[in-house]
Amino acid sequence: MLKKDKLFLIAEAGINHNGNVKTALKLVNAAKKAGANAIKFQTYKTEKRVKRNNPAYNILKKCELNYKDFIKIKNYCDHLNIEFFSTPFDKEAVDFLTSINVKKFKVASFDISNYELIDKILQKRKFTIISTGMATFNEIKKVNLKFTKAKIKHCLLHCISSYPNKEENSFLSNITFLKDRFNTEIGLSDHTPDINTSKIAYLMGARIIEKHFKLSKNHKCVDAQVSITPKQIKDLNYNLKIYDKVLGKAKFGIKSFEKKAKIFKRKFI
Repeated sequence: MLKKDKLFLIAEAGINHNGNVKTALKLVNAAKKAGANAIKFQTYKTEKRVKRNNPAYNILKKCELNYKDFIKIKNYCDHLNIEFFSTPFDKEAVDFLTSINVKKFKVASFDISNYELIDKILQKRKFTIISTGMATFNEIKKVNLKFTKAKIKHCLLHCISSYPNKEENSFLSNITFLKDRFNTEIGLSDHTPDINTSKIAYLMGARIIEKHFKLSKNHKCVDAQVSITPKQIKDLNYNLKIYDKVLGKAKFGIKSFEKKAKIFKRKFI
C-alpha cells in the first residue's frame, strides 16, 4: 500500500540489464543510492510474450532473465531496503512473483485490455499499478471498474507510449481529467528523457512517478533513449521533496511568521 500524499518514485529498470543479472544488481544499487522508493523489472517468457516472427523477439529473448535471477534480485532489494516489483507478462509470471512475496503488480499499457492476465492478477489481491498508454477512455474505465468491483487498491498512470516522448507531447491534462473521473490515485509513467515533465505532473497531484533509468549516459541498453541517469533520479527526488515543503498544507489566518505584519492588517472602515 502507498502512504497518502507521499511520493512513490519508481526506478524502471525494465530490461536495461540486457539479460545480465549482475547488471540488474548494479541497477538496484544505483536506484537505492539515488533515493528511489522502488525498482521495477519485467518478468516474462519471450515465447509467451511475442511470436517468433515479431521484430522484438530477439531483443526480448536477449534480455530475458530466469526466475532464479529474479530471486537473487528480490533478495538483494530486501537487503538494501528498496522495494522490488515487476510487470508480469503471462499468468505463470504472476504466480512466480506472488511466490516471492511482491507487494505490488504492474500492468503494462500494452495489456490494459488483456483480461486473461488482469483476471489472474486480480486473484492475488495485491495493489496494482496500471499504465494507460494508447488506451481509450473506455478501456481505462473498464479496467478501473474491474479493480473497483473487486475492492482492490490500484493506481492509474497517465502514459504516452512513445520512446522517447517529447515534453510537448505529454498531454499532462489527462492527469486532471482522470483525477476528476476516478476515485483512485493517478500518477505518471514518464517516457521523456528528462525530469521536467515529472516535476510538472507532481505539482498537478501525481504522487506515483515512474521513470526508466540506466547506469550512466554511456550505458548501452535497450531503453537508453528513454532512460535517465541515477543523478537525474536523485535530482528529481530532491526537487519533489522541496516541492512538498513549498506546497505545504492548506492553512489560513495569521501564521507565526506573519505576526510582525499584523500591525498593518486593516479592518473595514
